[in-house]
Amino acid sequence: MASRLKFLALVCLALVGLDQLTKAIAVYYIAPRGRIPVIAGFFDLVLWKNTGAAFGLLTGVPGGRWILVGLTLIALGVCAWMVTRHLAASRVMLWAVALICGGALGNLVDRLRLGQVIDFVLLYYRQWYWPAFNLADSAITIGGVLLAVQLLRGKA
Repeated sequence: MASRLKFLALVCLALVGLDQLTKAIAVYYIAPRGRIPVIAGFFDLVLWKNTGAAFGLLTGVPGGRWILVGLTLIALGVCAWMVTRHLAASRVMLWAVALICGGALGNLVDRLRLGQVIDFVLLYYRQWYWPAFNLADSAITIGGVLLAVQLLRGKA
C-alpha cells in the first residue's frame, strides 16, 4: 500500500505543478493578446476565468466556490479510500485515481488562491464551441474514462 500511496503522491504533485505552470504561462502570454489562434477554425488559446464547475455549473450560486471546494475534498477522500482499500490495486486503476486526484488538486489550488479556475484551451468548429478547459480538467477526464472502462470491464 505504501508504494501505491507514494505513486499517487508523485503523480499528484507532478500534475499540480504542471497545471499551475501552464496556467501561469497562459495568464502571462494570453492575457495581453486576448485570443491566440493555434489551429484556425479548431483550436485557440484564450484566458477564461471560471468561477463555477464544468460547463459553468454553480456559476453565480451564493457559496458556490465553497460547495465546489467541499465536493473536491470529498472526491479526494474517496480516491484516497480507494487506494488504501486496495480498490485501485491494478496499474490502470491507480493511474485513473492519480489523474483524477492530481487534476482535482490543480483546480482546488486555483479555487482557494483565486476564487476561480483558469481555463485556456478552446476547441471549436464553426459555431460549435466546447467549454474552455485546462490541464487539470484533461487529467480528470482521462482518469474518469479510465476508471469507467475498468469498472465496466469488472476490473477494479
